[in-house]
Amino acid sequence: MITREVQTAEWAEQVRAAREDGFDLFDWLSAVDQTDAEDDAGLDVLCHLIRTDPWERVLLRTRLPDGAALDSITQVFRGAAWHERETHEMFGIDFTGFEDGSGHAMRPLLLPDGFEGTPLRKSFQLTARASKAWPGAKEPGEGGGDSPGPDDRKPRKRARRRLLPPGVPDESWGPR
Repeated sequence: MITREVQTAEWAEQVRAAREDGFDLFDWLSAVDQTDAEDDAGLDVLCHLIRTDPWERVLLRTRLPDGAALDSITQVFRGAAWHERETHEMFGIDFTGFEDGSGHAMRPLLLPDGFEGTPLRKSFQLTARASKAWPGAKEPGEGGGDSPGPDDRKPRKRARRRLLPPGVPDESWGPR
């Protein structure tokens, strides 16, 4: 697979050039949060295209500064509309010139109306886990502390500290 680094200002133009070069099958578009990168922090927007004869793939990638908008590629590939809506909703990236044929602007795709935040950003806090107990089995170290031993006849003590899943703040965060 070929990976091409694209300047943000040339995004739609480079996607169009790839299509004219024979990459006529749009596969997917998404983003990766690189806002914690030490140099050139931002969001990587990726577009995967395929040439079917001869079979070849290309990955176009641009680094978008946090808060910046990117030109829509819906005029080049109509199928990109769903992917741009999802990327907008999950990462907060605006696509200028977005048109999906419905006459509506960018709107929610997967999340409920009124949802606030961008769930696939590293800065997004999982508030449901912070504000109420997680359903199901208890975390290791919670409960009575007794569990069956390897021979299932006598209990043994387990001393493990409670682990928080990635992205979950400690108990001091959230509503009181």
